[in-house]
Amino acid sequence: MTVAVETGLWQLDRTASTVSVSQKTMWGMVTVKGSFASVSGEGEVRSDGTALGSITLDAASLDTKNAKRDKHLRSADFFDVDNHPEITFVVEGAEAGPDDTVQVVGRLTVRGSSRPLSFTARAVGASADGVTLEAEFTVDRSEFGIAWNQMGMMRGLTTVTAALRFVRAAG
Repeated sequence: MTVAVETGLWQLDRTASTVSVSQKTMWGMVTVKGSFASVSGEGEVRSDGTALGSITLDAASLDTKNAKRDKHLRSADFFDVDNHPEITFVVEGAEAGPDDTVQVVGRLTVRGSSRPLSFTARAVGASADGVTLEAEFTVDRSEFGIAWNQMGMMRGLTTVTAALRFVRAAG
């Protein structure tokens, strides 16, 4: 398959999209995993083949299947959802590469801190009506003011895994 997505406006299909995180804890012996239940986004493919857009996560929608941990993750120790309810990634540029890859450049904002982020996504399904992009990348949570690490239990980078389905926007 060759990535060839038509120009125009695209909307994230919330029901067919997932964003998950995983983090080593307990001194690297346990991996905590969670997914965001509320994901939204949109994009525009320009006539030159490049794309712009944004993805927004409801920070309070992170579910790790442990209510006590999820409450702590929503607190000021981590995402501080009362003051920073959204996590956003603004795509400043996306361009098709070789072998169905897409080079993505943008800015990730967590807890009010914004940092540049670049990664390679893979188009796993593209048609005139929709495109699915999959990506996996790591972030250093301390760069976003998330430094809680009681007794050194949490080390290393947080892995983000996304499968995003975009459909042609109505209009």
